[in-house]
Amino acid sequence: MSFTVAIVGRPNVGKSTLFNRLVGKKLALVDDTPGVTRDRRPGDARLMGLTFTIIDTAGLEEADAESLQGRMRAQTEAAIDEADLSLFVVDAKSGLTPADTDLAEMLRRRGKPVVLVANKSEARGSDSGFYDAYTLGLGEPTPISAEHGQGMLDLRDAIVAAIGEDRAYPEKEDVAVTDVDIPQSSDEGDEDEEPTYDDTKPLRVAIVGRPNAGKSTLINRFLGEDRLLTGPEAGITRDSISVEWDWRGRTIKMFDTAGMRRKARVIEKLEKLSVADALRAIRFAETVVIVFDATIPFEKQDLQIVDLVLREGRAAVLAFNKWDMIEDRQAVLADLREKTDRLLPQARGIRAVPISGQTGWGLDKLMQAIIDTDKVWNKRISTARLNRWLETQQVQHPPPAVSGRRIKLKYMTQVKARPPAFMISCTRSDALPESYTRYLINGLRADFDMPSVPIRIHFRSPDNPFEGKKRRT
Repeated sequence: MSFTVAIVGRPNVGKSTLFNRLVGKKLALVDDTPGVTRDRRPGDARLMGLTFTIIDTAGLEEADAESLQGRMRAQTEAAIDEADLSLFVVDAKSGLTPADTDLAEMLRRRGKPVVLVANKSEARGSDSGFYDAYTLGLGEPTPISAEHGQGMLDLRDAIVAAIGEDRAYPEKEDVAVTDVDIPQSSDEGDEDEEPTYDDTKPLRVAIVGRPNAGKSTLINRFLGEDRLLTGPEAGITRDSISVEWDWRGRTIKMFDTAGMRRKARVIEKLEKLSVADALRAIRFAETVVIVFDATIPFEKQDLQIVDLVLREGRAAVLAFNKWDMIEDRQAVLADLREKTDRLLPQARGIRAVPISGQTGWGLDKLMQAIIDTDKVWNKRISTARLNRWLETQQVQHPPPAVSGRRIKLKYMTQVKARPPAFMISCTRSDALPESYTRYLINGLRADFDMPSVPIRIHFRSPDNPFEGKKRRT
């Protein structure tokens, strides 16, 4: 059975740097500014043959429970209660502070195993801070450098000693081994067979939008607990935090992201890092939910976020949040539908769902819209159906003649899904106008029921076998 470890300490002692070191990736944002981490972030850690779940937490500070720092402290305390072991990180370079003493007392009251970690021990003058750590009464400190990877073997030994060898190294189940080559079933069947949608596969969903649109509140409502930090302040979320839960038997991995403001307003380095982290979450996700504030929808930034998601090739769903604050709902809903069709022509048929993250109203409809959109995003159409459709389209609306020569579309096939992409073999592909490409995309949406997802069409002209050869006289 695996175990869980929480990294705790006051702000700016290197907790997120140690977290990144243990998971082997730069998942958590790191900056010299104190208090960068606000939510608790889990990850899969590997340390010298040791595997466990690691939780990065916000820096613990004394603050009023209703303040932002107070709510961050509550999230960290929840992580300590959830974990089997705490890594209490102190800064050996700058020495102990009264906050370190208070945190040590809090950890002792919890009665759970604690490993005292003296970070930044490679720095000149860190010896005094290292020896001062003994006064905390939590045993011998383990000197490390999270930034340079020093002391990781000692840290492993300290964790094993604290958690116990039986817990640290659980016995693995015997696995049958054979040298017989068992052929794998191929996913590639007859090109005229359209594969069915796998509704058991885990689904990755990113929640994006402007600051203070209610993204974290929405995810907390899905989970049924205050897992993510929320509040009236704009821009609380900084890291892209992933959480897992089950919806009707299917695993959903949802990513909360930082609010995305207009690029001209993003000046601070930390906010640039947060936005870059949100963009990575969009690229990693399969379906992206763009959360609109229903009280002030369709700001310019909202439209730019939708356009960004579609250009990345993700399936998109609109969620009009804070619906509990709307009075004349029927009139507002009709207005939102009209504006969606008019302002987002590149996402014709996009699914839009009014919701309330505060009360939970409409969340089942939102999840169903996410599943339905993901089905379209994964859709495959047989080559035979596509070519019959292409012939019909050319009869109804032939390609235009360019310089007196007609363009002929010969053959069509789907080259990939996620998002759906098609290849059409034709004459003079470079001369085909963009308007005819839009005509074909709109036809695919309507005739094959593919709303709201980006559709790619690539044109290819066959190679001329006589090109480059001289004509004989």
